[in-house]
Amino acid sequence: MEFVTQLGELRDRRAALPGAVGLVPTMGALHQGHAALVEQARRECAHVVVTIFVNPLQFGPSEDFTRYPRRMEEDRELLEGLGVDIVFAPEATEMFPQPPDIIVEPAALGRYFEGDRRPGHFRGVATVVLKLLNAVQPEHAYFGQKDAQQLAIVQRLAFDLNIATKIHACATVREADGLALSSRNVYLSETERHAAPNLVAALREVVTRLGEGESDVTRVLAGARQRLAPLREDYLGVVDPAKFEPLRTAPPGTTLVAIGAAFAGATRLIDNLTVQTPAEREMVKR
Repeated sequence: MEFVTQLGELRDRRAALPGAVGLVPTMGALHQGHAALVEQARRECAHVVVTIFVNPLQFGPSEDFTRYPRRMEEDRELLEGLGVDIVFAPEATEMFPQPPDIIVEPAALGRYFEGDRRPGHFRGVATVVLKLLNAVQPEHAYFGQKDAQQLAIVQRLAFDLNIATKIHACATVREADGLALSSRNVYLSETERHAAPNLVAALREVVTRLGEGESDVTRVLAGARQRLAPLREDYLGVVDPAKFEPLRTAPPGTTLVAIGAAFAGATRLIDNLTVQTPAEREMVKR
């Protein structure tokens, strides 16, 4: 496994790789969710490149950029064991030698939910993802479904900007009690960790009721909120994954996404689940 920190060296190493290359972009502090992305890339590609970059552009002024967990030695050991070919771990000054004047600004897909709660976040994500895709030139890139809105933006980025890389959506990896794996889970106290699965419990309530044919999203969300305590809600919603706008009514025969964010103490959790609504004749009339 080669470990590089300079863009020029990355391009040279990448050019020497024959066959299809899979890219797994990360911010480090790797866990089994990241490992699952790498393993899928290994199955589907001749070579795998993993990037580790805590991107300052996607953190707001009151967010946890300086506190975000960094475990480079442990990450390198994990990736070597997974058979990764190249790890690219640049400093911020390598990716941004001066403040960027040209940025990628998602429009409608980034307007609500994470985009509303974290102004500028998706601008930072989209800009860095584009830079990494340009630098690595992978045939395939792998992103987790846990960050559903981010995934939708990356997919649209590739489509709108004619990027040849195929974007793969990889299933969320969960603990036995349903909590989605996240690098930020290390922040949780024992009490907070015990409460954290309440977010996915609330989302499962949404999936169950919409899947049974209830169409009033506002009423369904009101019921789901009762499952959150003692977590503090940031948002709950139901969206068409192609638009990521909040829905009030669930259309029949449609694949939707129930999304949520909540705080366990100071730690912000996000999650989502897919739901298939029944055909119109099966919808509950209320």
